[in-house]
Amino acid sequence: MITVKAQIGLAHYKTTITNGTHSITSDDAIALGGNNLGFSPMELLAASLASCTSITLRMYCDRKAIEMNQIEVKVELDKNELNENIFTRNIYISNSITEEQKQRLIQIANLCPVSKLLSNGNTIITSLDAIIS
Repeated sequence: MITVKAQIGLAHYKTTITNGTHSITSDDAIALGGNNLGFSPMELLAASLASCTSITLRMYCDRKAIEMNQIEVKVELDKNELNENIFTRNIYISNSITEEQKQRLIQIANLCPVSKLLSNGNTIITSLDAIIS
């Protein structure tokens, strides 16, 4: 199980997110009333896909002894005309590979846990308690 906690005080809309070991700051753009002090929530979602893809590809290349000095993943998140989320993921690598390796790396990218999560239906269960401990 993965657990994270987000806390927001009175500062618009600075949020501290922690997993108990690491902390990051999320905020919204100035145009939206925030102070632009960190990634927006939607940027964090796109960053999750980009980082998970990078890590998954690095693990695969290391296991298969594919020489890969650098992997860069750029993710753009937009909406289409039906208001559906569209993630566009571009992968850049530093080494020459065969067409077969390229196709396999694309398959592996699509198998990263965040990619699979975003591709499937999800359930969100919400509760609200009046006391914060």
